[in-house]
Amino acid sequence: MKLLTLNTHSWMEEEALEKLTFLCEAIAAQQFDVIALQEVNQSIAAPLVEPSRLLSFEEANKEHPIKEDNFALLLQEKLREKGLSYYWTWEPSHVGYDRYDEGLALLSLNPIEEVSSFFVSENKSYDNYKSRKALGIKSKGHWYFSLHLGWWQDEEEPFSSQWEKAQKVFESLSGLIFLMGDFNNPADQKEEGYDSVSQQWFDTYTLAEEKDNGFTVAKAIDGWIDNQTGLRMDYIFSNHPVPVISSKVIFNGHHYPVISDHFGVAVETNEAC
Repeated sequence: MKLLTLNTHSWMEEEALEKLTFLCEAIAAQQFDVIALQEVNQSIAAPLVEPSRLLSFEEANKEHPIKEDNFALLLQEKLREKGLSYYWTWEPSHVGYDRYDEGLALLSLNPIEEVSSFFVSENKSYDNYKSRKALGIKSKGHWYFSLHLGWWQDEEEPFSSQWEKAQKVFESLSGLIFLMGDFNNPADQKEEGYDSVSQQWFDTYTLAEEKDNGFTVAKAIDGWIDNQTGLRMDYIFSNHPVPVISSKVIFNGHHYPVISDHFGVAVETNEAC
């Protein structure tokens, strides 16, 4: 099974359509079984998409319908043109940069059996960028969640509180679960978010037989404006130890072009999907 997680930064990127094409080409080449994306945007002012274009779409709720420039929609359509039919879902959690519905997406080569969406933040105001959700799909008996969590030191929305809420939901589920996304907590900061998660969950990077340095942020970005070094903060965790063949950073300029302010993480396991 092949998994990919990427904070896309979508329409905030320069030459965003070209970068969307690069993402599509990499997915077509690698044929990931499940893809988790964060910062997946659509313009608030964009027209609603024609229902006939919502092929293989599984709705999380009806509160925020899909618009014509939804990043996940366009990606799914480009993949379909290449002969890859992905089932997909998308759910926003807040307004991004004053003009986008910003949220999470998941794409799966296998049919989606169930969709789960819930708030991990105390704040549920759509106008507050600290409002955060988790989005999950169940496919072939396994659960996969896309996550974009808060910062450890945040006084309003601390990571510890968000993780505690999320963990209660995860504990209610049965079977194999993968958590994929931008955790906003670097692995080298001890006794903070990474340690909180890895005490209970298995980091596929650690389990991998083949791996690189794992760095997914290489410069100063929003939320990490003082960063001058490589940070590993995008992860794929599992609730059970699985045999992991490799964990590789992609979209870093070495393995595929840079397409976001985050690099992606591609994991291959011997687990059947």
